[in-house]
Amino acid sequence: MLLKQLLSAAAIAMTFIAFYPYIRSISLNVIKPHVFSWVIWGTTTFVVFLAQLEDNAGVGAWPIGVSGIITLFIAYLAFIKRTDITITKTDWWFFIVAMSSIPFWYVTSDPLWAVIILTIVDILGFGPTIRKIHAQPYSESLMFFSLFLTRNLLVIAALENYSLTTVLFPAVIALACMLLNITIMYQRSVLASKK
Repeated sequence: MLLKQLLSAAAIAMTFIAFYPYIRSISLNVIKPHVFSWVIWGTTTFVVFLAQLEDNAGVGAWPIGVSGIITLFIAYLAFIKRTDITITKTDWWFFIVAMSSIPFWYVTSDPLWAVIILTIVDILGFGPTIRKIHAQPYSESLMFFSLFLTRNLLVIAALENYSLTTVLFPAVIALACMLLNITIMYQRSVLASKK
């Protein structure tokens, strides 16, 4: 139990370590997060936290809850700073699908289905950011998504109950962070080769 608490504390610390420079970079207008992605990620992350608690994830769920709250704060910052409020029809599609999927947990009353649905919704939230990275590969932070990859691996290690309900979300998000970093690096190399 002490090991799980230490792993959870390390994951929470890593969450703050990852978010602090990201939030600071937003304030300095270096990073320009897409508001729709962050609204989707914040909402789904916090609801997954609640579903994990329902399935006895214990202290391993706490980093997800902390992350959900901070993610919603970043969505707020993205909106008030107008960092990237360019919204395409595709962005609206991602947003509408994501937001309309959240009530399914209430309908199913099953934390597993909630986590499956919300994990899919969270992945859809990457859509506007991926679109943005193709046009502006330096508008996102490799370090941030690398830290979140590591953080999600710590979350998995800190879980008190291993089930599809508790493991699916952090595992998929870790994979998504890795793939997003690969996309950023690739797009940066493409941009560099054009210069």
